[in-house]
Amino acid sequence: MSTILVADDDRDILDLVAFKLGSSGHEMITATDGAAALTEARRAVPDIIVLDVAMPGMSGLDVCRELRADAVTQAIPVILLTARGQESDIEVGFDVGADDYIVKPFSPRELQSRVTALLSRPKA
Repeated sequence: MSTILVADDDRDILDLVAFKLGSSGHEMITATDGAAALTEARRAVPDIIVLDVAMPGMSGLDVCRELRADAVTQAIPVILLTARGQESDIEVGFDVGADDYIVKPFSPRELQSRVTALLSRPKA
């Protein structure tokens, strides 16, 4: 299976996402802030990353920008999972390099389907 990094400062959401994706057999790595997510992404080079946007210190948008600027992590698919659902928020998410954007509240089944879809894409 794949390695998935999930970063969210809300422990309940982090646990839910990690449980749902982990129950499909994926190896899970978790982080509760953007800086830790970036460190883990560079250390483990996961197959996909699920990022909250609003996290303390470094936002998920900043993390995504940094991932795209780093040759080691630039090709990792990123899903932004956030409460920010305005059209302009979604545009910014895609502008910084996100592959997908899911607005909270969300369906864990839909998230799992989107993760599966991104993981099944041919590698660039």
